[in-house]
Amino acid sequence: MRECIERYAGLVWSLAQRVGLPRPECEDAVHEVFTELWRTSGKYDPSIASETAFVATIARRRLIDRRRRVTRRPQPQQIFDDAVQSPAVDSPAMISDEAQRARAALNELSPEQQKVLRLSVYEGLSHDLIARSTGMPLGTVKTHARRGLIRLREILGVPKQAWEAGSGSRPQGGAA
Repeated sequence: MRECIERYAGLVWSLAQRVGLPRPECEDAVHEVFTELWRTSGKYDPSIASETAFVATIARRRLIDRRRRVTRRPQPQQIFDDAVQSPAVDSPAMISDEAQRARAALNELSPEQQKVLRLSVYEGLSHDLIARSTGMPLGTVKTHARRGLIRLREILGVPKQAWEAGSGSRPQGGAA
């Protein structure tokens, strides 16, 4: 195997770079190609193709598969604290009285509840995405969202009967 790597590392590396993978992906892909060569070496038949063609064919297949996986994978985005601040519309003239009351009520919540609700409302993130982007456990995110919404209703003076009988969005048990 050492001889194979010494002989074909340059070929496999150049093929990996031509496929257009980022450098860390190229390194992983080259390792994957040589692992595949090790597993499939018994299938090599010199009467069908040369060693170089055999290596290049396996490399090409593995590299194309890797590129497809990488391009299908959604790219993670870092969410910074300033991204969870209030929206850009800050002028009191541009915000209705009700919205100003809601913003003031939101500012009375704990920092964690504010962060979760801002990411949910302003950024449109799901609980799962909020958990992944903040590093909080999913259950903690759901708890902050639920308790934050309940607290907002209390601060804004929304009668409990209104939100229980309303759109069926009454918080129950552990589901939020």
